[in-house]
Amino acid sequence: MSKDSNNKNSNVSSHVDAVSKRAAEMPPFLAMEVLEKASAMERDGRSVIHLEVGEPDFDTPSAAVEAGIKALRDGRTHYTHSLGHPELREAIAGWQKRKYGIDVSPDRVVVTMGSSGAMLLAFAAMLDPGSQVILTDPHYACYPNFITAFGGVPVRTPVREEDGFQYDPDVVRTSITDRTRALVLNSPANPTGTLTTPERMRELVAVVEGSATIVSDEVYHGLVYKGRANSILEFTDRAVVVNGFSKLFAMTGWRLGYAIVPEYLVRPMQKLQQNLFISPPDYPQFAAIAALEESSDDVANMVTEYDKRRQLVLRRLAEMGLSVLTEPIGAFYVFVNVAQYTSDVYKFAFEVLEQTGVAMTPGIDFGPGGEGYIRISYANSIEKIEEAMRRLAEHFPSLSPVEK
Repeated sequence: MSKDSNNKNSNVSSHVDAVSKRAAEMPPFLAMEVLEKASAMERDGRSVIHLEVGEPDFDTPSAAVEAGIKALRDGRTHYTHSLGHPELREAIAGWQKRKYGIDVSPDRVVVTMGSSGAMLLAFAAMLDPGSQVILTDPHYACYPNFITAFGGVPVRTPVREEDGFQYDPDVVRTSITDRTRALVLNSPANPTGTLTTPERMRELVAVVEGSATIVSDEVYHGLVYKGRANSILEFTDRAVVVNGFSKLFAMTGWRLGYAIVPEYLVRPMQKLQQNLFISPPDYPQFAAIAALEESSDDVANMVTEYDKRRQLVLRRLAEMGLSVLTEPIGAFYVFVNVAQYTSDVYKFAFEVLEQTGVAMTPGIDFGPGGEGYIRISYANSIEKIEEAMRRLAEHFPSLSPVEK
């Protein structure tokens, strides 16, 4: 081996040693891995239909766009108060009152860089090394990484499809230890599209009272097609609500979210925001005010269209023999069991992508409990969804059932 080769290997080794253990061990976000593979196929001239990512295909409501443009023209391109503009915090409090009948002080609202930023700040304020956070399994793929980023320990609790993928309060009770700091609730849920019932929320509040804080990810609120989603603040004040504008208002690129927190967390999260992000972005906050106050018709039209797509996906899957046990009635996902075709859903999802051009997320992205499932996002046009279902209907009969 040459001297240059030795030096090259030495440099590679030193670079590996320079990477933190946490970063080196963090798993990739498989939805993005599928997206990147699908995009490469498109660059090679392949026809691909994207059902893997949870991003609205609609444009941001015009009132929000115009408000954002006006804010830019008015010079709203600077640092803001670290908790966010008072006007937006008041608008968020008003939204909570209108939607849930909850009186929330604007002083408890922390505006953030997306809902992910809200969750990061909340965990940074709540967790010490070794602190435990209870999650459902399956769960949103990034939750464990948010937790471990601050030395926390995710505690996955199994949930059952026939129970709507909801927490079992008895299992939660046995999962609580003296190191438990939080329980993450997500309703409507990613990846399952299911809602937690108000009765189950009350039970969870009773189980964790005095032991843990419920962190309720409510970013899909408003995207509900039967009944309504309940906010955790309808049942307890000792909770953190995480929400944002990306999903309901089709504002993913504006990167704006918020948390509603107990008073004792406001100052810690403010200090963290000051140090980590300085402040949320300026002009998007005025677009967000318009979204909350002037975009109800746009939102209603989007929800109507999502419901049409949801029903189409469910109907076509049932025709393929892939019925779901609990109907997904929120968000824009269907989590469908394909275990009859595979014992390795990661490999399965990439094979289906290669063979059909339909991009879907393997359920294992959402925890060990997602093995055997794929997540289908219907945040795409009804025409493309119809074509994707046609391709899958042609493909699945060619597959051999796996031996049990």
